[in-house]
Amino acid sequence: MADDLRAMSDDELAKQVEEAYRELFNLRFRLATKQLGNHREVRNVKRKIARLKTIMREREISRA
Repeated sequence: MADDLRAMSDDELAKQVEEAYRELFNLRFRLATKQLGNHREVRNVKRKIARLKTIMREREISRA
C-alpha cells in the first residue's frame, strides 16, 4: 500500500488526503447518529491519513 502511495505525485497525494478527511467527517457523522455498523472504519481512515501525510512529509524533508 505504501509503495502505491509513494508512486503518486504530490497533487495526487494532496487529493487523497482531502478525500480521506471528507470520508472521516462522514464516518464521524454516521457514528454520532448510530448509523455506522463498523466503528473500526474511523480508525482505518485515520491511519490512511497518517500514511499519506507521512509520505508527503518525507518528500518535503528530502527536498530541503
